Amino acid sequence: MPGPLKHCFFLVSFLCTFFWAQGEAEWTQWRGPKGDGHAPEGSYPIRWGEHQNITWRTFLVPGKGHSSPVVQNGKIWLTSAVETPATEEEKAARVKQSKFPGAAGLHYLSKVAFFAIQLDLSNGEILKEVKVFEERNPQAIHRLNSYASPSPLLVKGKLFVHFGTFGTACLDAETGHLIWKNQDSNLRIHHENGPGSTPICWDGLLIFHLDGTDKQSVVALNQQTGRLIWQTPRSGKLKDNPQTKKAYATPVIAETEKGPVLISNGADWVYGYDPKSGKELWKINYGILGFSNVSKPILHQDLFIISTGFMKGELHAYQLKGLNRPELVWKLSKGAPKKPSPILVDGFVYVINDGGILTVVRARDGDLVWRERLQGEYSASPTYAGGHIYFSNQSGMTTVIKPGNQLEIVEQNQLRTGHMASFTPIPKGLLVRTNETLYRIE
Repeated sequence: MPGPLKHCFFLVSFLCTFFWAQGEAEWTQWRGPKGDGHAPEGSYPIRWGEHQNITWRTFLVPGKGHSSPVVQNGKIWLTSAVETPATEEEKAARVKQSKFPGAAGLHYLSKVAFFAIQLDLSNGEILKEVKVFEERNPQAIHRLNSYASPSPLLVKGKLFVHFGTFGTACLDAETGHLIWKNQDSNLRIHHENGPGSTPICWDGLLIFHLDGTDKQSVVALNQQTGRLIWQTPRSGKLKDNPQTKKAYATPVIAETEKGPVLISNGADWVYGYDPKSGKELWKINYGILGFSNVSKPILHQDLFIISTGFMKGELHAYQLKGLNRPELVWKLSKGAPKKPSPILVDGFVYVINDGGILTVVRARDGDLVWRERLQGEYSASPTYAGGHIYFSNQSGMTTVIKPGNQLEIVEQNQLRTGHMASFTPIPKGLLVRTNETLYRIE
């Protein structure tokens, strides 16, 4: 790392640690400050239950959402969707109109309202409920998904909320007042299973994926105005079946010696883009069928690691070569996740797949260290905090392990309802959003 960049990195790390030590909660995007699931250094709870180590709980019914909370300046923000179910007659008519063979098994609404909710970090009190959008007869979604699955972001006093095809908006993070919204018809796609991709912020841009069964592209909006800056269609050839064209992943930006690269995995292909212009730099085919990707890529030195998604998922590690086409270094063909993101700790990649198989490989070469099964099914991405890794299943059980050369379970903690959302660390605590409740655990 060049000298000035190295000093800048250590300054940012010092400031983050300083503010965390002062008790200022700053978790402004899904998977944390660096987007890797790592909490700042500190002490975090490893044991809890419905009647143990719960500082407060706030019931979020009637809204529903799988998005993870973000925190800044003593305020929590999360997104939620208030659903008005379709009648049996409405559902039957829409199933009949659909060309999707599994249409009868989807979740249909007569109306949905999209909300941004602000809570007080100290006591869990709901301070604001801001209705951002409303849609009648919205697209049906998968029963495991929600209409508010993409997580919000906080940047310089602004809150960005994104609901996929239904729209994107910017609010004042303190007052909740709407600054702008974008529901451009050119950004409408057919998700089939509902929205899932969380945006990222970079150099004044809000960047996100729109990978539907009909159209696939990557989009950048101006953070100040919501105006479209660039939209780049996916160029990789896909299978004919529309169901294999969709994806729900979140991109990541790698800083290389020749400039930044937006690493973006969609159906069947992983792409590299210039984040400033949206220009495609390269693309690589997975070599297998890969779609409905959800997990976020992770970075390790000059490697980036991705999951190919459904059907038979694999984990692929590529070596970055500046702005040129990367090279496949290793792949894991067994135990790769469809939904949870991998997490990197001390040079090792920990991967929990949807069925609970936890695999640990060496990041540099993909060599297997160990593989064990955890209880339950998994969607939430793991969190590393206070020297432990937290894995939460869909039934509300969190298994806390100590990283190492073998499985060492420290605690298993059960809450009343399950969740898809990932943890939000705060000083000496965790925020956990379940299907009905937001908990502050300490």
